[in-house]
Amino acid sequence: MRYLTFALAKGRLAKKTLKLFSSMGIDCSEALDPDTRKLIFVNEEHKLKFFLAKASDVPTYVEYGAADCGVVGKDTIMEEGRDLYEVMDLGFGKCRMCVCGPESARELLSRNEIIRVASKYPNIAKSYFTEKKNQTVEIIKLNGSVELAPIVDLSEVIVDIVETGSTLRENGLTVLEEICPLSARVCVNRVSLKMQHDRIVKLLDEMKKILDSEEGGKS
Repeated sequence: MRYLTFALAKGRLAKKTLKLFSSMGIDCSEALDPDTRKLIFVNEEHKLKFFLAKASDVPTYVEYGAADCGVVGKDTIMEEGRDLYEVMDLGFGKCRMCVCGPESARELLSRNEIIRVASKYPNIAKSYFTEKKNQTVEIIKLNGSVELAPIVDLSEVIVDIVETGSTLRENGLTVLEEICPLSARVCVNRVSLKMQHDRIVKLLDEMKKILDSEEGGKS
């Protein structure tokens, strides 16, 4: 039996996913070791491989078959636009993709004026304004703190992930429009889903059972 390979987005999503696998009886202690320098972790018993990657690279590994499956945020799947299947919402890492700015920018959005939009997610921003709102915008790609853009007059609004909204409030900004809800998703390589269909579906079913039981325990 060949290995089934998972690419996991580094950080909180990877930790939560590995803990989920641990709850399924799959030993992930080596991967969860904070001092490890290894990049690839192998579970011989279940014939599984895990590797940690930068979130934006996970869909690429999955599309090209370097990983059979990936776990990454919905925002990354949308932004990267790779050819893969999104098969499951894991329900953790919940947040929202929003258009944010000072309250004064609300009128510019309602009047459909040409505005500048700063974002780490230029593809999501462009798609939202051109396809959903039919509004002409200039997209400015930033890599750092996008909240700065409206404050220093680089843009009228920003498109960014909002979790609690505290950073926005501290900088005099607010959520003006919600684009979509976000959370961690499982994505699968198209060929892998055909060739390893039963194994992948069985794993997804086991993951769902654990998540459902955890949800049931909270309520």
